[in-house]
Amino acid sequence: MSAATIGPVRVVGTGLLGASVGLALRALDVDVVLADPSRTALALARDVGAGRPAGPDDDEPALVVVAAPPDVTAEVVAAELAAHPHAVVTDLASVKGHVLDELRDAGVDLTRYVGSHPMAGRERSGPSAAVPDLFLGRPWVIADSGCSDPGAVLAVRSLAVDLGAVPVSLAAGAHDEAVALVSHVPQVISSLAAARLAEADDVTLGLAGQGLRDVTRIAASDPALWTSILAANARAVRDVLLAVRDDLDQVIDALALADAAMGPETVAPGALATIASTVARGNTGVSRIPGKHGGAQRIYALVTVLVPDAPGELARLLTEVGEAGVNLEDLQLEHAAGRPVGMAQISVLPGSAAHLEAELTARGWRLVS
Repeated sequence: MSAATIGPVRVVGTGLLGASVGLALRALDVDVVLADPSRTALALARDVGAGRPAGPDDDEPALVVVAAPPDVTAEVVAAELAAHPHAVVTDLASVKGHVLDELRDAGVDLTRYVGSHPMAGRERSGPSAAVPDLFLGRPWVIADSGCSDPGAVLAVRSLAVDLGAVPVSLAAGAHDEAVALVSHVPQVISSLAAARLAEADDVTLGLAGQGLRDVTRIAASDPALWTSILAANARAVRDVLLAVRDDLDQVIDALALADAAMGPETVAPGALATIASTVARGNTGVSRIPGKHGGAQRIYALVTVLVPDAPGELARLLTEVGEAGVNLEDLQLEHAAGRPVGMAQISVLPGSAAHLEAELTARGWRLVS
């Protein structure tokens, strides 16, 4: 496939995002020049195939991609615009309003600048975690500066499409409010929940199930990076957290009334309804998260299978699901505490569940009802 993106492309910052951009562009045979203040990170990005280190005799870039933390992004963007007066410059920072405000305050000409943010990432960081298909099928927000040249916007849009992403146009402020709700606040809540585990005893932790792992998965994120992100988007994150605090206060008050009662019949009117409505509102929110292929969520049937913790067993299960003629819609794994087995939760269309259960049982698999 030929790329619409014209090289050379200069990537400034060779962490997960920057190196992944480089890997994807190199796979399309686009010339990529790398720059990073860390010589080690730069050398590693080169070695994994993300591009070549910048040199004094390089041709002027057609596009500059700044992949730096939000607190220094505006400074780097301004420097790249000045150093490369004919290049389009975009950044991948997860906060757009803060960067745009700093550039405006500095009096930077924004006609060649277009903010952007690929909604993609991994728990791991650095060039060693980079993969060329990181952006495949993911939204890539394009935030026009308000005076960006249409050709500059097209160049950034072409980059997103070349890397397999889905371009989404948003104003910087609207972007920041959106990511506060769907990304930044979930990170804070996950971290707060995980922090409660720091002093837990081993017996308590031994009772942990998949629910706890689901809630705390993103709590393993880089503290330095997230401090930069949250500080740059402080207002939008704070607004959502205040609303969460109001909801939490209502639940706390309801639980206090329930705890003080002698029995369910003596609980103050409305207390149990508050608890129930909180859970129900969560059901409603989950149902609105886009499902498979970005469409509305569908209701699937779950077939849960015990899988021995041995090489090739999961692969055998998935092969036999296919041999049964059933399409696997989703897959989750839960590890059984203290046992050498896992539980594979296979999501299938409701009409296929009984057939799949019968096929797997006949093939010797143990099912969990």
